[in-house]
Amino acid sequence: MIDDPRAYLASLFHEAVKAADPLAAIRAHLPEKPKGRTVVVGAGKAASQMAAALESLWDGPLEGVVVAQHGPMATCRRIEVLQAAHPVPDAAGLGASDRLLGAVGGLTADDLVIALVSGGGSSLLPAPAGNLTLEDEVAVNRTLLASGAPISAMNVVRKHVSRIKGGRLAYAAAPARVVSLIVSDIPGDNPAHVASGPTVPDGSAPTDALQIVRQYRMNLPERVMAHLASDAAAAPGPDDPAFGNHEHHVIASARVSLEAAAERAHAAGIETVILSDSIEGEARDIGLMHAALAREVRTRNRPFNTPVLILSGGETTVTIRDEGHGKGGRNSEFLLAFAAAIDGLADIHALAADTDGRDGSENNAGAFADGGTIARMRAAGEDPRARLLGHDAFTAFEAIGDIFHTGPTGTNVNDFRAILVL
Repeated sequence: MIDDPRAYLASLFHEAVKAADPLAAIRAHLPEKPKGRTVVVGAGKAASQMAAALESLWDGPLEGVVVAQHGPMATCRRIEVLQAAHPVPDAAGLGASDRLLGAVGGLTADDLVIALVSGGGSSLLPAPAGNLTLEDEVAVNRTLLASGAPISAMNVVRKHVSRIKGGRLAYAAAPARVVSLIVSDIPGDNPAHVASGPTVPDGSAPTDALQIVRQYRMNLPERVMAHLASDAAAAPGPDDPAFGNHEHHVIASARVSLEAAAERAHAAGIETVILSDSIEGEARDIGLMHAALAREVRTRNRPFNTPVLILSGGETTVTIRDEGHGKGGRNSEFLLAFAAAIDGLADIHALAADTDGRDGSENNAGAFADGGTIARMRAAGEDPRARLLGHDAFTAFEAIGDIFHTGPTGTNVNDFRAILVL
């Protein structure tokens, strides 16, 4: 059987990340070379790794610029890599947006734009529209992150306060052909929602953004609300002739990564179930749901027989209320709720982590939990319930040494959750 459950769960995480490797994914989707120039633009947590992979595969002239988050990045020779802040935009991102828009200006129908898009691009590409300012876009982003809205809803709002999102970057490249290669971190893999779709338009309208603001009771600056109510907030639609010769490909996703982890587990003789690759909802609530399933398996051997590996992906949310928050992210919050609900049950082991290597405010990918987690926290002087209520799960897991560190992975296909019931 499995001698070291944590090491085993970590190996499955790495298998999932490997399946989203930009080099293999881009190799399978290289576009034909154009008569004219090949210009690369891109943004996201995997931007530098995707750019380096494309450089290694492309044997013709290549130029361009991409933006990645501050921190370690892959080295590129022909494509310039800029860095900006995530998850809250900064002035560096504002300059990067201008550079990307400038890179696609003045192109012809003989030219090709290759857009390398991955999760995180929304924050890395601030470009306030109309009379909005960077401070307005920062306020929008902070409000969205604390709202509890799903990522798809957040990105509808983001694209209607921007002059680069919602297909506008590709629109600026007309009449050049645009091929978008997308690493999806969006449940359901809608390419128009990844990084708020800088090169992929959708049919949403400013009225949809206003409805989301009302639904989640967001308190946005008056200037932002006025903009959303104006014609200036409208984005070009998918039927615009400017997009007629464009194409997009989702080259990596949570589904592919979960299936790779499941295949590895099957090869080791472990029965594996993938619940879904697109689970959304409040992190602590999703944690309780997963815990209920694990308890049912452990105590009643249903709906699955032990031993079994339960996998899931998607993107949960954490709604920050007036009481504020401590350290952590959605995966650690999920896992603390999960740990509390399986307290005292032996032979349940879990890992929850973000495939980009960073979960929320800290530099960890996620954390481990089992039936003894809560007891160890209390022995270390921690109050698990108080930490959960205060959105401070990282502190609780750090106190017992159960944090999972990987460093930046170079890809981003959202959350990876693995529960092993023996």
